Amino acid sequence: MKHAGALFLVLLSAWLLWSGHYTPLLLILGFFSCLFVLLMMRRLGVLDNESAPFGQAARALLYLPWLLLEILKSNIDVAKRILRPQMPIQPHLFRVRVQQKSDLGRVLYANSITLTPGTVTVGMDGDELLIHALTQEAADGVRSGEMDRRVLKVEGSK
Repeated sequence: MKHAGALFLVLLSAWLLWSGHYTPLLLILGFFSCLFVLLMMRRLGVLDNESAPFGQAARALLYLPWLLLEILKSNIDVAKRILRPQMPIQPHLFRVRVQQKSDLGRVLYANSITLTPGTVTVGMDGDELLIHALTQEAADGVRSGEMDRRVLKVEGSK
């Protein structure tokens, strides 16, 4: 029930922020549309900790600056390789094991890899990700496990 109430407040806040209309009729319609979405989620059985991960929000806010810095560094590296064709690229595929237990944690990890230029998550099979890396340095960055450990912290795992 705690997740339902918190999710309802987030949905309603997002609706109010994005609608920009505060007439009584629209406020009532917004309230009931958010309530309808919440009831449908409950009826479908998808209202759980992963659909309303409020406990992970603070940890995700600590992860985001680190991820943005990694994205920036990778952008610079890829841009250098585009502007200087003599710089080597060694595109290759490799597998890496994930330590995340939840689907949300695995998706966050896979998407974080894909958001970082020079690496793409091609697929997931069980507890392994198939990664394409543009360079050996990009592959070594994924293999180092730093991003994996940080996503584990966001997930709340030890």
